[in-house]
Amino acid sequence: MPLSPANAAPASAAPRLCVLLPVPLGETFDYRPLPGAALDPGQLVRVSFGRREIVGVVWDGPTDSRDSTPPPLDKLKSVIAVLDMPPMTEPLRRLVDWVAAYTLNPRGAILRMALSVPAAFEPPAPITVYRPGAEPPARMTAARERVLALLANGPPMTAAEIVRETGVGRSVVTSLAQASGLVPESRPGEASFARPDPACSGPTLSPEQRVAAERLAAGTTAQEFSVLLLDGVTGAGKTEVYFEAVAAALRAGRQALVLLPEIALGAQWHSRFAARFGVAPAEWHSELSPRRRRETWRAVALGHAPVVVGARSALFLPFPDLGLIVVDEEHDAAYKQEDGVIYNARDMAVVRARLSAAPCVLASATPSLETVVNADQGRYERLRLPNRHGGASLPAVVATDMRKNRPPSGRWLSEPLIGALTTTLAEGEQALLFLNRRGYAPLTLCRACGHRLACPNCSAWLVEHRQAGRLQCHHCGFTRGLPEECPDCGAEGSLAACGPGVERLAEEVAAGFPDARVLVAASDTLTGPKAAAKLIEKITAREVDLVIGTQVLAKGHHFPMLTLVGVVDADLGLEGGDLRAAERTFQMLHQVAGRAGRGERPGRVLLQTYMPEHPVMAALIGGERDEFLACEAAERKRLGWPPFGRLAALILSGPSEEAARRAALELGRHAPRGKGITVLGPAPAPLALLRGRHRQRLLIKTGREVRLQEVVRRWLQAARLDRDVRLRVDVDPYSFL
Repeated sequence: MPLSPANAAPASAAPRLCVLLPVPLGETFDYRPLPGAALDPGQLVRVSFGRREIVGVVWDGPTDSRDSTPPPLDKLKSVIAVLDMPPMTEPLRRLVDWVAAYTLNPRGAILRMALSVPAAFEPPAPITVYRPGAEPPARMTAARERVLALLANGPPMTAAEIVRETGVGRSVVTSLAQASGLVPESRPGEASFARPDPACSGPTLSPEQRVAAERLAAGTTAQEFSVLLLDGVTGAGKTEVYFEAVAAALRAGRQALVLLPEIALGAQWHSRFAARFGVAPAEWHSELSPRRRRETWRAVALGHAPVVVGARSALFLPFPDLGLIVVDEEHDAAYKQEDGVIYNARDMAVVRARLSAAPCVLASATPSLETVVNADQGRYERLRLPNRHGGASLPAVVATDMRKNRPPSGRWLSEPLIGALTTTLAEGEQALLFLNRRGYAPLTLCRACGHRLACPNCSAWLVEHRQAGRLQCHHCGFTRGLPEECPDCGAEGSLAACGPGVERLAEEVAAGFPDARVLVAASDTLTGPKAAAKLIEKITAREVDLVIGTQVLAKGHHFPMLTLVGVVDADLGLEGGDLRAAERTFQMLHQVAGRAGRGERPGRVLLQTYMPEHPVMAALIGGERDEFLACEAAERKRLGWPPFGRLAALILSGPSEEAARRAALELGRHAPRGKGITVLGPAPAPLALLRGRHRQRLLIKTGREVRLQEVVRRWLQAARLDRDVRLRVDVDPYSFL
């Protein structure tokens, strides 16, 4: 409940408070404090802003409003209430300031991510729990006995928990309470997560794992900032190693945060965590119910959630004492948020760890070039795990030259891959076919006139999802049914699917392997953590023979009987002008190859490619990861691209093509000039139309010595853009669409 002046601690209040609000503005606002209330920086307060009341945070320092002269004290609005919540810690406030300055976003927009659950600001209503009465009721039934047996040696439980654990109806609980067999008690409704036990014994670590684990644990115990790269091959047991750092944070009484790039990765990860620590951690991701989000946010703020595993947004949770951050699969592009505030959670995790005096562990079998360069230059400490755990060997990787092994028209599997699948299934082993394309076909065209079915809102083709009976845009979500005639020429029955998606591949597999139990795994079939967990259970239990999947299955999973990985289109990621195209493709294919042969049986990987001589394919076949990264680094350094130079993209969007072009030209006229500064563009974006808005892009490239944010900030101040034009700045861009 909000504190009133009567129960606030007496103090000499400051004449005015500087409050930052979760609105897309950079400045703070002045308010009068409540009489007698001592409000230190970080305190959450309810204030009036315009015609509404919102919760803000008392910020450090003097006001930085747009007016040069602050208004008189008697003209200021008063704080309405002080919230009975722990104050926002200084490290989190500094993170808000730092992220705003680095990404060139207003501080209020960053604060909104840190105050993302307004419902959590008020304490929940008390809940009723039940414990056994002094004497059992005279009339006993089997259902009543189950309830009393459950509660006999355990803590009091809510009616919902009793029903879930025993399978009885709710009326059984009600009648037991009426007969005094159960005694109701009221307790605060705060959620609290069971504390993981760092003393629980985990799996036996190899000598290599033990050395790395002891170093991570020592770094965590020291409670000092450091960045450690846990660089281990696929199947090396990196998760079990960094669990030792989590245990060290728990022993020190501090909280730990583990970031995962994909919700689907959480299924097996949670099982490993529970096996190591005896309980499940708190979760944070977009699939949580509103109630669970509220409970988890408050539990984190109150220190009742010792370990949190979550997606990138978990980085802005209100940890009171964060002692460790782990970024698993640190290379993954999913850590880059492309909507709203554009930021890279991996990089911001390093910043939050520094501000919290905590170590940050970056774990990957294919670390990003930025991380590798930082390790090579001594900024990060590298811990290597060069061998798979348990004596398993890395899979053999071979390329199938599709120029010599073309499948028949309308088919996508070559004879060598079909032969490998036949052998694998005959031996009772499992196989994975990898194709990073959702749906049935990426393009539908008319055979009569050549018309292609495109999204009306985006510069993109509509993807056919045959199982759902629809065409869909994967950029804006637009959907429509598959027409019976061409929308352009009117020809009936002329529309043809072009190219394969995972659904079409499953159709081919069903025809060629009718007895195989086939499962398709893509982001639109795995609709949440429960669906992902069910899929993982089916594969692990060997209820599936052949999995056809996209990148959701490319990393993190352990299937002992999966011995063959076939990459249907290994060249897919090499298209386009992305400076990281080769690096990303190598990482993706290396990760998916790592799903093979993780148990006792050896694994093999077949890459279907039209470019077997490409450096990416050669590095995968030869197991020359470090050599590939060295060549990539040398080429980037020669051209001044990241991580040896700096980049920022300026993306303009307008309601019309002319509005966007006019704004881009205006911005281009004020482009900065100087040593070490190059501006490319303006030019239409590759996705020139996105969600109904026309887009133009400019790219500024500078040397490492140039203060990029300051240059861009001055640039934007000089230009004058129309109100109907939106401008987004992407510092360190990953996408060039």
